Amino acid sequence: MKAHYDVVIIGSGLGGLVSANILAKEGYSVCVLEKNNQYGGNLQTFVREKTIFDTGVHYIGGLNEGQNLYQYFKYLDIIDDLSLKKLDEDGFDIITFDNDDTEYKHAQGYENFAQNLITQFPQEKAAINTYCEKLKEICEKFPLYGLKHGKPYYENSDIFTLKAKDYINSLTDNKKLQAVLAGTNFLYAGDGERSPFYVHALTVNSYIESAYRCINGGSQISKILIRRLKEHGGDAFKHHEVVKFGFEDKKISSVFTKNGKEVKGDLFISNIEPKLTIKLAGEDKFRKAYANRINNIESIIAGFSLYIVLKPNSFKYQNKNFYHIKDHNKIWDAQDYTDESWPEGYMVSMGVNKKTDAWGDSLTVMTYMKYDEVEPWANTFNTVANKNDRGQTYEEFKAEKAEKLIQELEIKFPNIRDCIQEIYTSTPLSYRDYIGSNRGSIYGYVKDADNPLRSFISPRTKIKNLLLTGQSLNMHGILGVTIGAILTCSEVVGMEKLLNTIIDANKVKQN
Repeated sequence: MKAHYDVVIIGSGLGGLVSANILAKEGYSVCVLEKNNQYGGNLQTFVREKTIFDTGVHYIGGLNEGQNLYQYFKYLDIIDDLSLKKLDEDGFDIITFDNDDTEYKHAQGYENFAQNLITQFPQEKAAINTYCEKLKEICEKFPLYGLKHGKPYYENSDIFTLKAKDYINSLTDNKKLQAVLAGTNFLYAGDGERSPFYVHALTVNSYIESAYRCINGGSQISKILIRRLKEHGGDAFKHHEVVKFGFEDKKISSVFTKNGKEVKGDLFISNIEPKLTIKLAGEDKFRKAYANRINNIESIIAGFSLYIVLKPNSFKYQNKNFYHIKDHNKIWDAQDYTDESWPEGYMVSMGVNKKTDAWGDSLTVMTYMKYDEVEPWANTFNTVANKNDRGQTYEEFKAEKAEKLIQELEIKFPNIRDCIQEIYTSTPLSYRDYIGSNRGSIYGYVKDADNPLRSFISPRTKIKNLLLTGQSLNMHGILGVTIGAILTCSEVVGMEKLLNTIIDANKVKQN
């Protein structure tokens, strides 16, 4: 560890690692500090029964050559080292409902996407084509999404106030088609009363363009980014939890870690949750109105995940994801479950490794869970680096939820119970402790079409040498967080220069 760094980054989630690589490439001395046993935040994986599971990255969009995430990853020099498997082009996401045996398909490529749905809804051709054009139109409004120069936020408030549910329902009176178009809203925790259509569009568009799974899990992204960072002279340290900021003349001079280290720097970038950042720095260091606003932003709902190790040669590998909602009329209501109705829906994804052929070795099932459900154990903390037993009642709670979720799975996959070798679970407390998200939130902060500015957070803070990055700022997801890191780093090196460097890197590589 050096005595002093140009840039110190707190947290090694994707936003922190992308920021670290950008600034190291620009010649800054960079240090990344991570509290956990593993780098990567939501990119972390874990192994059970010799089977790799993802914690957050189940598939990625926009990775065909020339597409947006491909270009960002090309600039970061990681695309060629990624091990990927393209999902089924004629149906990478499957939408299903109770009491309906039809599998509704989301296909890759807009022409293919539209044609597949038109085949299933022949009377709805105009609505489906209009929907596709609207997705592309909205995405064009966000320059960085398409690696173009321009202001990242427009004065045209219509973009931010149009609700996803309202727009989709305006296209057609066919309730089933409405539900199919909105069927993957778990990707952004869709809320019919609040979720803006731009969030739906930016999320769904990249997967329609292309959809891939990471072979052996998404942690390969963080591993390659760490490798590249070190090649550029940067440092990264695990088991270095930042617990305090040091100040001189109203600027941060250093951070102090739980293991007794002081790390000095000129610029500090926080990749940890903004609420926690304010708490660490001290609320008195910010304007009261700013601190109150951040602290009062609502976090998106948390999640419960079931990780299934499959018996060998028992369950066919599915090169697609399944989104199941019990009632197609309640496609936007899955968060509003009761104890009796939980789960209202779920997503199923399969792991893929280099040996995967006809048979799968794992399933991950995800659904919503309110943080209030795990409030009785909220004062316990449990990570690999800090083991803490939450007690027998917690284990019983998880077992009960797992059984309910398996019962729901059996409706869709009748033989699933016979295929299970072992099950593991994660709750909102797991997300809170490992990822550092507020109340276990799966995607950062709620975006509200009725009040778009409520959850807007600039990368720049009132502390002159403190910047923010991560999923709570711009958009969540691999692409959203990468673009967020571009915004953060543009505060240091300038947007025009940075974007030109990214574009030029792709020209050189492609030639």
